[in-house]
Amino acid sequence: MSRRLIPSWPFIVLSAFTAILSWTFMVSPARAAGFDHLAELSSQGYQISAEARLLGSGDQSGEDLGSLNPELLLTPASVTKVYTAAASLDAWGPQYRFTTELKSAARPSANGVLDGDLILEGGGDPSLVSEDLWRMTQRLYQTGVRRVSGDLVVSQALFGPVTCVTTDRCAALERSDNAYSALLTSAGVNYGSWCIQVAPGAVGGPARVTSCNSHEPLFSIENHVTTTSGSSSTGFGAVRVAEDGDERLVLRGSISVSSLPQEVYRASADPALQTGKTLEAMLELAGIEVEGVVRVTSDAVPGNAARLAAVDGKPLQEILLRMLNYSNNYMADMLALDLAEAPQAQLEDAGAALEAFVSEIPGHGPVILESGSGLTTGNKTSAQGVNALNEYMFQRPDLFQLYAAGLQAPTNGPMRFIRRGSSVFQSHVMVKTGTLNQPVAVRAVTGYFRTDSHRWGVFTVLVNGTSSTPYISWSRVLDLVSLDLDRMIANH
Repeated sequence: MSRRLIPSWPFIVLSAFTAILSWTFMVSPARAAGFDHLAELSSQGYQISAEARLLGSGDQSGEDLGSLNPELLLTPASVTKVYTAAASLDAWGPQYRFTTELKSAARPSANGVLDGDLILEGGGDPSLVSEDLWRMTQRLYQTGVRRVSGDLVVSQALFGPVTCVTTDRCAALERSDNAYSALLTSAGVNYGSWCIQVAPGAVGGPARVTSCNSHEPLFSIENHVTTTSGSSSTGFGAVRVAEDGDERLVLRGSISVSSLPQEVYRASADPALQTGKTLEAMLELAGIEVEGVVRVTSDAVPGNAARLAAVDGKPLQEILLRMLNYSNNYMADMLALDLAEAPQAQLEDAGAALEAFVSEIPGHGPVILESGSGLTTGNKTSAQGVNALNEYMFQRPDLFQLYAAGLQAPTNGPMRFIRRGSSVFQSHVMVKTGTLNQPVAVRAVTGYFRTDSHRWGVFTVLVNGTSSTPYISWSRVLDLVSLDLDRMIANH
């Protein structure tokens, strides 16, 4: 993969030497100006890139408030998602919608028979959910189709299957105990994850397990969850296993008879096939019979296939709000893949599209982006670079409010772990965080702040562990950042 923004080798050597010098002197008062508390972590062996500055407005110029190795390239984890959000807004605008279509080369007969295959053409919609498939099914029903003599074909010709490049996603091909490692396809639904609901049964008996999206589960369930008395606690685990092309969910543990039903999400081993099975169940509910099988293809839809029904997804501004607020990896990487112009795009192509966008941002500097989510540890950027991105979006009056809407104020954001620090920090900043724990800890945070005089500022803090400092808690990082930002906010 070409890295258009990475400097030539002589510059790399010089940059490496500069970084070594920065490391040597990073705790000096001059270098840590404004980040005196955060600098404590440098002396303990953590790698840090931090910068905070006021933004220019009207006749007021910008002002540097603090920096600590601001040009040092570090792993940003999910802070990467602000790049994906900005690039998406720049490319399509906030009202853009992705379209998913049902097509066929056949035409419905007078008696409602579609004598051929019914094809779902995936449009790369990161937010496609069961409700969208149901609306599209109803629109197909309204055309008069009651029976499909051929197969139900799911086309992921736009991109998919996307080769896994991270440990969690590669492991999900065989087993998964989470939803964040969902695999990627342009024809995915429900964020690439299966959903089941676990509810208490009779005391001493098994729990009741049902599908979230159909009358019957769409894959095998091994239910080893027992229902216990009302005074008992609830605790169970769920692992999705794939063997010989079939998927099953193994549940073990217990649920109290007084517990409310609980939903469980696990990444699918084949999200395009998951879409096909989900759609097949909805067609059956609507009274449309499919005589053939469900199959997946990466081939292009035949040129003579016509649209029978379609559904437009949510506006981009709503997608970004969910993607940023909940740091959804599936949605972020899907958007980045949509940005890539290469046929059958892979994450490498998505990263190149993001880098091309960054190359137009004044003052950003070098960057490496291998994914749009930040799950890839090879992503590298600097505090100076992320702040340049945030300033660039601040200067876009047509996009800034929509970009900033995805950031959280700690006092009322959905992520409770960021509710740290003083009341000033809680209410005067808007943030996006990034977290990784393997192979070393990454704690990253970026966003905007408002000073006591109502001036806008940008800040970014990237903290990376090393082999000798493999872990650090979020509470520790946020408490130190809060102390430093409190002073900047109060003094300006």
